[in-house]
Amino acid sequence: MVTSTRRTVARRPAAAPAPLRIVARPETNRVIAGDCLQVMAGWPDGCIDHCIVDPPFNIGSGSGRKGKAGLGWAFSSHVTMEEAWDTFTKDEFFAFNAAWLREVSRVVKPNGNILVFGTYHNIYQLGFILQNILDRRVLNSVVWFKPNAQPNITARTLTESTEQIIWAVNETPAKATGWTFNYWDAKEMNGGKQMRNVWQFPVTPARERTAGRHPSQKPVALIERAVLLATKPGELVLDPFGGAGTLAVAAQRHDREWLVIESVPEYAEIAQRRIDAAR
Repeated sequence: MVTSTRRTVARRPAAAPAPLRIVARPETNRVIAGDCLQVMAGWPDGCIDHCIVDPPFNIGSGSGRKGKAGLGWAFSSHVTMEEAWDTFTKDEFFAFNAAWLREVSRVVKPNGNILVFGTYHNIYQLGFILQNILDRRVLNSVVWFKPNAQPNITARTLTESTEQIIWAVNETPAKATGWTFNYWDAKEMNGGKQMRNVWQFPVTPARERTAGRHPSQKPVALIERAVLLATKPGELVLDPFGGAGTLAVAAQRHDREWLVIESVPEYAEIAQRRIDAAR
């Protein structure tokens, strides 16, 4: 659910810089303020166990609609999502998504999990890149249902009440094997029944925004489920678009190591405050 007003934060570049490889695993359990492509370019191959990522959706562009920018309302001048870091042309957005997904696929270990959030604005493109360009195996498409989603007052479309999560394995379909899926934990969480791919969680509550507001902050319970199902204790989980640091909060609750990268200094500070408060 997006609730922020206009900002003028610099956009991330669409292409990765020349790689500057290092030989050591990055220091863990920290918020890295910077551009994710530049940061990951300095990491060695396979140094991350898994990636759970909530990337820009390109909502700020208006999705190519004539005379439209940002995410707004038919009967109001208010624009709820017009952030420069979430605004790309179509060609820029494709190049950007291909670049960061390629770099994530490099730094995540073979057969590690890559869980990617999206909406209709970007999920089909992300799936195409993962399957057709990077040749990654897709295990599931998870639907996050929001029972208290923001209503649609335009009277022109259905109320948008879901986001999707692509659950991919960092390997080709032919070679993918031994990925982490904590099946019995999932079954226990679901009252002894197999967990389905529709997850119901309310949107982020106000009590999780006390350190500051991020326009696309995810509820901790949702990210906790992803962490508990797709990772093991002691493993290192990455979010290259760290936002308000929800992955870090969820990971440290369950004895996982974590790294988050955030290019907007304000949001990196919010993330650090939340993480410090949750220790």
